Amino acid sequence: MHSPRIARLVLVCAGVVLGCSDPATAPRPNGPLVDAKSESGESPHGQVIAFASDRADFTFNIFVVRANGGLPTQLTFEPYYNARPSWSPDGRRITFTACRWYDFSCDIYVMNADGSAQTNVTRNFTNEEMSVWSPLGDRIAFVSNRDGNSEIYVMNADGSDQTRLTYDPATDILPTWSPEGRRIAFESWRDGNGEVYVMSADGTNATNVTNNPTVDGNPAWSPRGDLIAFRSDRDGNGEIYIMGPDGAQAQRLTNEPAEDYYPAWSPSGNRLAFASNRDGDFDVYLMKRDGSHVTRLTDHPAFDGDPSWGIARGSDYD
Repeated sequence: MHSPRIARLVLVCAGVVLGCSDPATAPRPNGPLVDAKSESGESPHGQVIAFASDRADFTFNIFVVRANGGLPTQLTFEPYYNARPSWSPDGRRITFTACRWYDFSCDIYVMNADGSAQTNVTRNFTNEEMSVWSPLGDRIAFVSNRDGNSEIYVMNADGSDQTRLTYDPATDILPTWSPEGRRIAFESWRDGNGEVYVMSADGTNATNVTNNPTVDGNPAWSPRGDLIAFRSDRDGNGEIYIMGPDGAQAQRLTNEPAEDYYPAWSPSGNRLAFASNRDGDFDVYLMKRDGSHVTRLTDHPAFDGDPSWGIARGSDYD
């Protein structure tokens, strides 16, 4: 898993119920976004990054912000924990983890891109978390401890046909789909430390692709399919790396004494978002896929993390 400090910041599903923010006071985008890409396949216009933050009354909720900057827009207004957003491929929906008092557990939710129609699609009295869309948008992979420990499951986007993929007494978390939908990478502790594994989408052929004695995890498969970004502390602290899907040619992208984690690819695969506390508190940063041109996207004394990069449609920031 991640360092204890990150785990305390991110996995705060239990605690005291805090008040919700007033939706009327939440900042809205300054004008519409244009749904467009340049000829190179990359334009910040029309692209938005969903992220989790405890800036609203110190309870975690989902926000979105333009990839080219601006005021974040709050989408969820619930106490406890609403985090780990993932954009659907068509940009119309977001799946996320919600721990809400009336559900008596943590569950997988799906909502529209503007925050409306928030729906619990797992409805299980155990903990479900870390949901991600399949490339076609018809399936969702997620983590559940319903069978005694954290394992990878898949289901239809409406919550039906929930199927367990991994069967190991160790912890398996943080799934990410390959762009053609035939494989899933995930973080596993079955070797006594965190490693990145790749398996077939039906759960077979699980293979350790990092094979490093330190902690590797938090994988994110690139839209082009040629790279997996991941977090590793192999050089002494949490940094962002990339490698081939088979683990070959691992390359370090960030080089900071602080903690960098949770990489998320841009729709074209030219850039990455990630969370870092290099400026004293966790914020969302952007960089090119070679690690250059690092820019800070959010700037708030609260915790901002768990970025997911998409092109939003069917919302106020479409």
